[in-house]
Amino acid sequence: MRALPICLLALMLSGCSLLSRSPVEPVKSTAAAPKAEPEKPKVTRPTPVRVITDATELVGKPFRDLGEVTGESCQATNQDSPPNIPTARKRMQINASKLKANAVLQHSCEVTSGTPGCYRQAVCVGSALNISSK
Repeated sequence: MRALPICLLALMLSGCSLLSRSPVEPVKSTAAAPKAEPEKPKVTRPTPVRVITDATELVGKPFRDLGEVTGESCQATNQDSPPNIPTARKRMQINASKLKANAVLQHSCEVTSGTPGCYRQAVCVGSALNISSK
């Protein structure tokens, strides 16, 4: 009975002594050259798309209409957070940037009810524009 605690103590001490040893380093071969990691391509961030709410800002500026864009924010059920017009506007800007636009002429932003799949929905509609610097 007295031998059992002594055996357990000896077993624990031998286990701890194995943990205190330094890890063995692998033998390095001189023939293999270290591989350099390939450089990651730099991510180019698109220029931010400016939201224009007044069409008179475009007077005298050359621009090209790239098409209509929309952005949506959906409240799926009554318990979800309400639809957000700034979120819908931001999504409209993202969709315009996919068309390589640098501005959006916002036509309307409104909250509607009864849209299939949404309890309430915020929708922003605008025209994607590419405004020239000249």
